Amino acid sequence: MSPAEVKTFLEDINVEVNDEYIKFLFEKCDQSKTGLLEGKEIKDLYDVLTDREEISVIYAAYAKTGGLMSAANLLDFLVLEQKEKVDLTYASQLIEKYEVDETAKAKQLMTEDGFLVFLHQPESLIMSPARKSVYQDMSQPLNHYFISSSHNTYLLKDQLKGPSSTEGYVRALIKGCRCVELDVWDGSDGEPVIYHGYTLTSKILFKDVIRAIKEYAFKTSEYPVILSLETHCSVDQQKLMATHMCSILGSALITKPLGESMPTALPCPESKKLKLAKELSDLAIYCKSVKFRGFEHARNSQSFYEMSSFKEWDAEDFAEKSANEYIHHNVDKLSRIYPSGAIRTNSSNYNPVPLWNVGCQIVALNFQTPCTEMDLNQGLFTQNGQSGYVLKPAYLREKESEFDPITLIRGPWLKHIEFHVMVISAQQLPKVSKKSLSIVDPLVRVEIHGVPADVSKKETQCVQNNGFNPMWNENFHFDIYVPELALVRFIVEDHDSVSSNDFIGQYTAPFTSLQNGYRHVPLYNQDGDLLSSARLFVHLMAVDAE
Repeated sequence: MSPAEVKTFLEDINVEVNDEYIKFLFEKCDQSKTGLLEGKEIKDLYDVLTDREEISVIYAAYAKTGGLMSAANLLDFLVLEQKEKVDLTYASQLIEKYEVDETAKAKQLMTEDGFLVFLHQPESLIMSPARKSVYQDMSQPLNHYFISSSHNTYLLKDQLKGPSSTEGYVRALIKGCRCVELDVWDGSDGEPVIYHGYTLTSKILFKDVIRAIKEYAFKTSEYPVILSLETHCSVDQQKLMATHMCSILGSALITKPLGESMPTALPCPESKKLKLAKELSDLAIYCKSVKFRGFEHARNSQSFYEMSSFKEWDAEDFAEKSANEYIHHNVDKLSRIYPSGAIRTNSSNYNPVPLWNVGCQIVALNFQTPCTEMDLNQGLFTQNGQSGYVLKPAYLREKESEFDPITLIRGPWLKHIEFHVMVISAQQLPKVSKKSLSIVDPLVRVEIHGVPADVSKKETQCVQNNGFNPMWNENFHFDIYVPELALVRFIVEDHDSVSSNDFIGQYTAPFTSLQNGYRHVPLYNQDGDLLSSARLFVHLMAVDAE
């Protein structure tokens, strides 16, 4: 490799360097003094570029056994820095599992390379491995859970002219969605169709959607899927809908109450794993749609199996002005929130967090639209095995709860925590421009989403012309008062001084699922898919406030 080829290579991997730095690299790696890098010299260049100085500093502080880490040294790191409650046996197992040098492994020692490998493993990532599997009680009634929910699931783009496709259902179900929407209309050939009525969106057959749901409903989660049917069909085509559902879904479809006697409460996600509930005429068992006529009317007249749907601004108004009353309503009844068709023709989304704060279970979003709101939804449901069900905190499940997310009167929900975040570095950020010479100027923003008192965001400076291994080493402090409802979002953007910043990647997770200490943060693109090599490196510390 010539100096010019090295410079081009660096630009390709998102680093812009001047000629002086190129000269420095060559003097460091060109042992043969030929002016070209060959063989081992190219490997030396790679080692220089991928050197993680921040990791070296951490490793050196604990490598107290002949310059290497013993199991006891590694245990000190895990206990003192990572705040993990583990023992020497666990530390020894990590060395056996992740050390790359066989000689060191035989001596029960961990090299710096092995330490770096370990820091990229699931045990060391920002989210606790224990929270990634199903860890919550799944035997409570459905109304005690937040349920991952989609609106206009059939659409891939906007709500006026966009295409309808079974792919919308596949994508949502693969992401763990447990409530999908079907807007059903009379088809011209006698077969019911799904599309956004009175618009130019394309049409798909109802039976094809049911087949797609049958195939993909339980690829990600084994827990129940609710089919939210908005039916505009004639009686004849409604009968055909019921026929298709029964014949295609078969025994997976709930067509009568579970158990031997008439139910008095909604079933739990766990009950014999009979998997689909729906609402259609007399086949609606647990989620019959009824008009909301006020909280008092609901208390006195609405049955547990009757679910009300709220337009976003009505729900937001209740959440702000009648929060505690809304919480009581959601203790034993399901609420479904949906985006306004009038103001969201482009399939944009509203903020779901204030609705979760008052216990609304089915907060339906346009899954087809990349946005902050969908990042928050994906973040909330990353926990509990991506089952699509997250158990609400106790104070959102108790009939006598005094919790109000707006006023925050004293109660067991108040747990003031000081949250310290150090944004250290990033690795292998993708380019955002297709132009080969365009190098990103990355910055990181840390956001807290939750009750109003907890909402906050802070931002690093940008690093000029380096998306490969930018360093920040910036510290932030946040006060969190209701940790069980808080979500933490990391956003990486390409700074632009003359227009809005460009999105590079993000990661969102529940605050209570995060691990303390030095952690790598995986990053996701705008569609919610993992960026394979891009990561942040941070240090987190959450301590009880005095």
